[in-house]
Amino acid sequence: MADGTLAPPLSRSTLDRAAHRRADPDWLAQAWSGARVLRLDVQAGGRALVRTDTPQPTLVLAEADELVPELAAEAMFLGVEPDGVPVFCVHTELPTVPNTRSANLRQIGHLLGDRDAGLFTTALALTNWHLRHLYHPVTGEPTRTAEGGWSRVDSRGERVWPRTDPAMIVLVHDGVQGTEGRCLLGNNVSWPSTPGQRRFSCLAGYVEPGESAEATVLREVHEEVGVPVTDVKYVTSQAWPFPGSLMLGFLAAADPAHPVRVDPTEIAQARWFSRQEIGAALAGRPVDVGGAELRLPPPSSIALFLIHRWFDGQC
Repeated sequence: MADGTLAPPLSRSTLDRAAHRRADPDWLAQAWSGARVLRLDVQAGGRALVRTDTPQPTLVLAEADELVPELAAEAMFLGVEPDGVPVFCVHTELPTVPNTRSANLRQIGHLLGDRDAGLFTTALALTNWHLRHLYHPVTGEPTRTAEGGWSRVDSRGERVWPRTDPAMIVLVHDGVQGTEGRCLLGNNVSWPSTPGQRRFSCLAGYVEPGESAEATVLREVHEEVGVPVTDVKYVTSQAWPFPGSLMLGFLAAADPAHPVRVDPTEIAQARWFSRQEIGAALAGRPVDVGGAELRLPPPSSIALFLIHRWFDGQC
């Protein structure tokens, strides 16, 4: 799955979330004593330990009995593994363990197996939600962790639950098969600049209140590059916990003859790329984009998954 062609890297999981257990404090307390625990260092941007002495990076999970008891109070219940063992996540500094290194989800999400990708993605998404809801949005009161980490409650008993922000991401193409087919990618003004390189990716944007995801595709593409699209097709979705989005992936068709007019507040540059150019970039061969070398989206992103799908003719 590392090349993004089978499934979006962060949409994979083998975990039973066992949501009915979240409101059962007695069960959670008993489950903790024999649980596996994923440690996340939130001070380091949500990094976890992974093994380096295996062919594939593997998360290092601790046994709950090895950890200080104080961590249990804020532990987040992620679910139950296929072998029946509960899994929790805690926020703590990472220890030094031989044959391991710390890594974040962006770096290794696409390299992890289904089980670890699901654990890390869920843990980071839930963690980021907690960090943004230390106070109740209505009462302003401080909140504490409740329901195994799946809600927060203030002193008045007012409760908030995790929410995810829906966003669409779309690969715009011309509908032509073969090497001459083209797709439209953009370079966002907010992306960090690397000398001699320029990243291009799919167009994306948040779904606004009262708007469907399909309507967001039409609006965002028109706002960002001034191009009308048709034949909007939903493909798949993927969590993007940076900090808390659900990316809804689409394909859409457009006419390359239509002028591209970028919104300079969002898009620094946008242009059409042939399937031949994209293939070269995927293979690691240089593709010139105005004096810089083309860089495609990172492997853990749904953007690269959509590009692979179009490149393989699945549109």
